[in-house]
Amino acid sequence: MLFMVIERFKPGAIPDIYRRLRDEGRSLPEGLTYEGSWIEAGFGRCFQLMACEDARLLQEWVLSWGDLFDVEIVPVVPSAETREVVSPFL
Repeated sequence: MLFMVIERFKPGAIPDIYRRLRDEGRSLPEGLTYEGSWIEAGFGRCFQLMACEDARLLQEWVLSWGDLFDVEIVPVVPSAETREVVSPFL
């Protein structure tokens, strides 16, 4: 499954986030994959696409980064796959 992870950075956390990324990597548990990310221009949020079959892996990952941001996790479906689901109803 795909998940859109919306990180809301805590004030002043940007340097610490990038320092940890540089020094320790993403710290993803086995089975959780990073697909890509986009940072809001004002550094307030990051939109990160992740994939896994067990949402507990996301919970584990969030606990390891929770000191630097608050998070919202939204299950998502690619548009092409949604088109296939909707097609019979058109």
